[in-house]
Amino acid sequence: MKPLALLTILFTLGLTTNVAIADSATTKSETPVLDRTAQKVTTIKKMYQQDVDNEGEDSPVVLQQYASKDLQAAMQLEQEYFDKTQISCHIGYDVLWDSQDPDYAQDKEFSVTKQGLVQVNLAQGSTVDYELACNDKECLVHDVIVDNKGTSLKAYLKEACQ
Repeated sequence: MKPLALLTILFTLGLTTNVAIADSATTKSETPVLDRTAQKVTTIKKMYQQDVDNEGEDSPVVLQQYASKDLQAAMQLEQEYFDKTQISCHIGYDVLWDSQDPDYAQDKEFSVTKQGLVQVNLAQGSTVDYELACNDKECLVHDVIVDNKGTSLKAYLKEACQ
């Protein structure tokens, strides 16, 4: 085979290999994002199902069971404040259901916002947004956005329960 023809073949194979490597790298970098999104939604669905199954009677409350250490610390401030003062500094309603008297049977729709929050649309017309922190094994609720003004449950508890 002539050296020029051999060089052309090797060059073509090299380009094909590089393109294939580049394509698989793109696919691999996109896959974890899609998997992480699904992992977040699955976590919130499980949390709601557990709350439905136990009709909000979990102890500790279901949100605390799914919370990151940071959110658990804010929720602990609430308990400590109550233990000292016998007054609640809580937000005043069940944040999962945006209600003081949750309807556990209501329909829910789960989606992900552009910001990566898991949004739960409740049949009663309200939404609750969850910020999750994930690793390869699990996702934990890092914060709950409790209203359309962007109020953070964690920030609220840290401020109200001092």
